[in-house]
Amino acid sequence: MHDDLYRRAESLIGRLERLFDATQRAPDWDHIAFRWRSGRGLQPVRHPHRVELDDLLCMESQKAEISRNTRQFVAGHSANNVLLWGSRGTGKSTLIKAILNEFADQGLRLIEVEKQDLVNLPDIVEQLYDRRERFIIYSDDLSFEADDPGYKSLKAILDGSIAAPPDNVLIYATSNRRHLLPEQMKENLESRVVGGEIHHGEGVEEKISLSERFGLWLSFYPFSQDQYLQIVDHWLEKLGAETTGNPAAREAALQWALKRGSRSGRVALQFARDWSGRMT
Repeated sequence: MHDDLYRRAESLIGRLERLFDATQRAPDWDHIAFRWRSGRGLQPVRHPHRVELDDLLCMESQKAEISRNTRQFVAGHSANNVLLWGSRGTGKSTLIKAILNEFADQGLRLIEVEKQDLVNLPDIVEQLYDRRERFIIYSDDLSFEADDPGYKSLKAILDGSIAAPPDNVLIYATSNRRHLLPEQMKENLESRVVGGEIHHGEGVEEKISLSERFGLWLSFYPFSQDQYLQIVDHWLEKLGAETTGNPAAREAALQWALKRGSRSGRVALQFARDWSGRMT
């Protein structure tokens, strides 16, 4: 019996050692994009999604702001963490991919971290302190519950940990929620007016405290019909198909959006692919 327990203990120790070695092994820094994988550490993305900024329409102010912020960052100047929030399918995550494509030649690198892995942020950041590259830690479609461990880790890395964040790291995150946490009607009842000013209750203040750690907020809203058709035409032209100047294409594009309940850039691209394929 003792021999069996001994063998099992040795086997467990061996597995733990292999797991530790995997997370501590130096990544292949010759890539521009990485993913964090629990138990495997930073893994290179060998075929990153290449997106051009010029392909993103109807978001000129957002493109200008995030480009300016990133340009400052890669030049070694001060810059802010960025929260891109708003309606689904409006290009938030695609804009971050385009920013990587735009500045990769200037030393920008992207590390994608999924929400459940945000608890590993201290370990991720620790590997980046002495690197010459400039890193954006990117987390898509964030939404937390108040007791989520990833919420506390993100909050600490943004501003609140005893360890100073490295100068070569920023966090760019996307969310459908401005404050990243669900908001309850009952929390508004905690608000009170003091000296003519509204003071939020503790529940609201806790939620605002995370989003306020992002120095730059970029808001994304649903597109108008004209904007949607403009995006459809852009992709139809790139795919070599007839644009919505053709009444049949216009009607089909509008019906496509109506069926999906959204006039987003994502829906516009999906329609363009379908229409172009069927007309070929």
